[in-house]
Amino acid sequence: MSENKPLLNIRGLKIEAQIDGAWTEIVHGVDIDLNRGEVLGLIGESGAGKSTIGLAAMGYARNGCRIAGGSVQFDGAELIGRGESLLRKLRGRRIAYVAQSAAASFNPAHRLIDQYVETPVTHGVLTKQAAQQQAIGLYRRMRLPDPETIGWRYPHQLSGGQLQRAMTAMAMACKPDLIIFDEPTTALDVTTQIEVLAAIRDAVRQLGTAAIYITHDLAVVAQMADRIKVLLRGREVEDQPTRTMLATPKEIYTKSLWSVRAMEAPEKPTPADSAQPVLRVENISAAYGTHKVLDDVSFELHRGRTLALVGESGSGKSTTARVISGLLPAIGGRIALDGSVLPASFRRRDKGMLRNIQVIYQNADTALNPRQRIGDIIGRPIEFYLGLKGAKRDEKITELMERMELNPSKFRDRLPSELSGGQKQRVGIARALAAEPKVIICDEVTSALDQLVAEGILKLLRNIQETTGVSYLFITHDLAAVRAVSHDCAVMKGGRVVEAGPVRSILNTPQESYTKTLLACVPEMDPDWLNRRLAAGASTI
Repeated sequence: MSENKPLLNIRGLKIEAQIDGAWTEIVHGVDIDLNRGEVLGLIGESGAGKSTIGLAAMGYARNGCRIAGGSVQFDGAELIGRGESLLRKLRGRRIAYVAQSAAASFNPAHRLIDQYVETPVTHGVLTKQAAQQQAIGLYRRMRLPDPETIGWRYPHQLSGGQLQRAMTAMAMACKPDLIIFDEPTTALDVTTQIEVLAAIRDAVRQLGTAAIYITHDLAVVAQMADRIKVLLRGREVEDQPTRTMLATPKEIYTKSLWSVRAMEAPEKPTPADSAQPVLRVENISAAYGTHKVLDDVSFELHRGRTLALVGESGSGKSTTARVISGLLPAIGGRIALDGSVLPASFRRRDKGMLRNIQVIYQNADTALNPRQRIGDIIGRPIEFYLGLKGAKRDEKITELMERMELNPSKFRDRLPSELSGGQKQRVGIARALAAEPKVIICDEVTSALDQLVAEGILKLLRNIQETTGVSYLFITHDLAAVRAVSHDCAVMKGGRVVEAGPVRSILNTPQESYTKTLLACVPEMDPDWLNRRLAAGASTI
């Protein structure tokens, strides 16, 4: 093939999905040209068709979808209609895919190194020993710790950012011509995100690989892409070089993506010193085996308020949530709910204690039982904690679904796989609310959502708090989300709280250098931002 022709040429791509038993077009005649070594950013809200188009670039349609028309040519060869055996030889070898959730994509029963070598060995590119040596080199290039030995760990022994880099290294094992990155940094904290972005960008440039970078975050895609294509409901809105798009977006929808995260929580008076907190965490310490992960953590959460726990990956945020919920018994300190000390283990807590602390999880895909209908998922805590059955249970389910803006007649009998990411997160919120708790732990609840959907979830959480008086422990790495819903903030590093106070004070006038670095690591809508941060030494803390 001539070098001046696109590596990937997509024309008139149409994709259909089975919705309510009928085939419905969800991608409407999209065109893409991608040259060797070029990075194209695909952005848009949930349901825009970004991931569906990215998969179609591999000649693939996920379950419940089909390519209904158009052409997908890779290096001059048509992929649509090509035999599956030939496509398998292409995928992994010349076209690779990096999924959004590395934790859900790795096989938990196998070591990283074994999963790495599978593709190059299967395609006959490398021997097992050569692939292992190559993996160490790529682990080093991806800035993973202990590159010589990290491959012999299991997936659960790595942080989210480390897993995402390990998956990127695995995608590069055969030195593919094209890599599709599907939201690879969405769920990462800001400091880890810088490391992953820098590692991905450097590796892509050094290998001369073309890439499609799928994201909902314009500030992130600005650091990666040569060109940006904006999508809305399966249609192209506009396509321009990155600098032109950022400087002079043409369409109203594109401009709306710039300002969607300007929310700010209304101020509430600081509780009096004598006010009893709904949740008091006092000098908590915890460990995994002999490794201490929390050290003397203390904070208070008051009724009707939101306390944000922020910090980089591994700082102890989610571990603190596990200790509060009793999933990881503390080895020191105590936790009090409305003045009553809670047993360290959930197994020793009565039904009332369990009911009053509920959790909304980060990844709705893995938090919802894929075999249960939405109505049953929401109905189980109603029956278990409130003792409601029959018509009263059904009435409560309907009330919660309507509050979540999920039409009961439309969604009640659906499975989680039939819902979008934002809809699944609303089910998770409804399930937590069903117990009528005093405290809800929100663990990275918007990290995997696009900005428009995340805004809807944050507004929903604020509305729920205003009407019910529930208190939130809001765990996140997204400082824009912190500003949108939180009244107070505690910054964690290395299992300790290093700074705490009213959220506006922490975000506007931080006192600790670590907090200042976190704020400096929030991506800006400037293609040169990442270069400046790396030059300033902000890739690590």
